[in-house]
Amino acid sequence: MSEGFGTGHQEAAAAAAAAAAAAAAGQLGEDTILVHGDGDTHGDYQWAYGTIMDSSRVSTCLISMLLIVYGSFRSLNMEQEQREKEKKRQSESMNNLLTGEPVQPEQNKFATLDTMHALCLPLGASISLLVMFFFFDSMQMLFAVCTAIIATVALAFLLLPMCQYIIRPCTDGNRISFGVCGRFTAAELFSFSLAVSIVCIWVLTGHWLLMDAMGMGLCVAFIAFVRLPSLKVSTLLLTGLLIYDVFWVFFSSYIFSTNVMVKVATRPADNPVGIVARKFNLGGIVKEPPKLNLPGKLVFPSIHNSGHFSMLGLGDIVMPGLLLCFVLRYDAYKKSQTTQTAETGVPPPRGVGSRLTYFHCSLLGYFLGLLTATVSSEVFKAAQPALLYLVPFTLLPLLTMAYFKGDLRRMWSEPFIIQQASKQLEV
Repeated sequence: MSEGFGTGHQEAAAAAAAAAAAAAAGQLGEDTILVHGDGDTHGDYQWAYGTIMDSSRVSTCLISMLLIVYGSFRSLNMEQEQREKEKKRQSESMNNLLTGEPVQPEQNKFATLDTMHALCLPLGASISLLVMFFFFDSMQMLFAVCTAIIATVALAFLLLPMCQYIIRPCTDGNRISFGVCGRFTAAELFSFSLAVSIVCIWVLTGHWLLMDAMGMGLCVAFIAFVRLPSLKVSTLLLTGLLIYDVFWVFFSSYIFSTNVMVKVATRPADNPVGIVARKFNLGGIVKEPPKLNLPGKLVFPSIHNSGHFSMLGLGDIVMPGLLLCFVLRYDAYKKSQTTQTAETGVPPPRGVGSRLTYFHCSLLGYFLGLLTATVSSEVFKAAQPALLYLVPFTLLPLLTMAYFKGDLRRMWSEPFIIQQASKQLEV
């Protein structure tokens, strides 16, 4: 029996759906495509201001960082809630040993990537990209419908905390049964209704802001539910995706006579409403709906330059976001371990208590990498593979910091294995 968007098995379904969308929506493209006019530049100051401080560029940077921070902290909160439930379940199981009543095991709501996943993901992304490139016209109806369904679930997950805050004074938090569909709270139903409404309006209008909202939901759901278990898996995954990104942006045109990544990311799909209307000869009744840009990217128009915009692939948010979520969990783990060792009188490990955490270091690196990608796209006047800049700027400082703090060996293999500190006995 599913437990709704907030807890239980339905969250795992939402995570799997978001992950499938992020991997298979091909247009996810790990590339940053920043399109701007040439403009008139007078001196270095004007050029820097027009390039870096354009509203679309600033929006791209701020929104992507906010999504990573929000998704990472929400994932951490979900993990802490699951740990508390597990402790409660264990205490209940001890009590039920006396009564003989069975205890339902707590289902794991997170999907953890292993080494094989990290190695195969770039290959799977390449296959998805080629499928989108060659068969988009014949499969665009399927792509649009599947994307709309998956984005609805992910957007409902994104809106759930806000809906809980709004609905809390009006309800008692009890779940409503919908038979085989599961049991849901009023907040979960409210968030799902809002998500369905947003997706329906997007289908009818094709507005970029609604597409961005759906893309944000996919990013947050992916970061919150998908886990990287170690720095080794993180390094393999990001390195493989960096190679994938560089190849399809820079070298695919030599094989396919066009930039496959840019082609897929910018190709609009026919509106399902229009396809159904043409099939049943309803053209005179139903107004021709606009083509749809599938939510595999975030698009930010420029306020000052009409018709110009910046575009960032969701993969450029999700993949570094998984790394930042990993280091945030490790920071929280080290903090908890420090508290436990302090109670036993053992001095804290080296590096504990530093103001600059691994999460701060990686987030700063992500900002600098995105800034470098922005400047590069303006210098070369062409689409840039953002992971070419984001991966080194996030991964290398993290590896260096872990080495000097003495955590590299542990973070590389088994960072979350709890090691009990041995108490020293005085004779």
